[in-house]
Amino acid sequence: MCVPITDSARASRSDLISWDVAEQVALRVAGWRSAVDQEIDRYMEADFAQLVPVAEGLVEAATGLHPKLGPAKAKVTDRAGWVRANLASFERLLSPVMARMDRPIMPGVVATASRASAGFQLGVVLGWMSTRVLGQYDLLLAEDRDSGDQDVVYFVGPNVVALERRHGFEPRQFRLWLALHEVTHRAQFTAIPWMRDHFLSLVEQGLQAANPDPRQILEAVKHAASEALAGRNPLGEAGLLGLVAQPAQREVISQIQALMSLLEGHGDVTMDRAGAQAVPSAELFSRLLRERRQQGTPVAKLARQLLGFEAKMRQYEQGEQFIYAVESIGGPDLLAHAWRGPQWLPSLLEIRQPSQWVSRVQSLAAVG
Repeated sequence: MCVPITDSARASRSDLISWDVAEQVALRVAGWRSAVDQEIDRYMEADFAQLVPVAEGLVEAATGLHPKLGPAKAKVTDRAGWVRANLASFERLLSPVMARMDRPIMPGVVATASRASAGFQLGVVLGWMSTRVLGQYDLLLAEDRDSGDQDVVYFVGPNVVALERRHGFEPRQFRLWLALHEVTHRAQFTAIPWMRDHFLSLVEQGLQAANPDPRQILEAVKHAASEALAGRNPLGEAGLLGLVAQPAQREVISQIQALMSLLEGHGDVTMDRAGAQAVPSAELFSRLLRERRQQGTPVAKLARQLLGFEAKMRQYEQGEQFIYAVESIGGPDLLAHAWRGPQWLPSLLEIRQPSQWVSRVQSLAAVG
């Protein structure tokens, strides 16, 4: 899927994370459940190759967004492939932070242990996520050196098959329904000319403001413990990242959360609307997927909160509520203002209080 990063390339930087440890741990965690067999994989590749173009047509009809890069390419991967693709994305994201580090922040054996610990934690996160993710459109994969892996909508085969079998879904219906959500994200980033660069600039700003200081992390953990003892949620909206973020970084995190809430909510609404036209079981799929997002043991729910996944699940819900509220006032034409430019995007407060966004964009539109 992605061009693998060699051990020598990894060893050339004083990384904060042992990427090799992260990969080994993630693959072990991902392997707790059986992988899809080759026959199913082959059928799935053929199904998604046919269904993704159908989904693109339905999404374009529902949204008016027409991707400028031509038809999407579909790819089925296993959990190991998903893990490696996302590790490569993380490495590209963090490379500016690594480049700013002229020397290791901790010497010798301590630094090695710290990198291994960070790699272990990242590996656990990615391994667990690899058992849950059904599909993904990854912006960073569009920058990969292998042209065959650029601009790909891909699906995690074992997870798709497991869900189909557990609930008795008709496979082609369910796969078309899944494709609707992912190609909506592709349309958002390839049909709206400024969206991709804006999103990546926010990510870069957040990383530029990062301060990889272990002492800050320790202080943040102590603060979290004090908050918890006082009966307050120490993690808030951003999980552990919010604990160690600088003030400027928190502002960028808020902007990213607002944007992702808009895009995820728009993806779900589009999936439901387009699916209602072409997928007889769309309502069932939608209900079960929402239930799936909320399921889990108390330990799993705590892990989601620690890692910021609870905030991501709220993004779907709040984003949907925002879109429905805006359209109830001015229909799709009013919502379309959100795609005009970065200044037209809702803030996190406006996502939660859509009337404020409506008032602001109506004022902007009146000025011209």
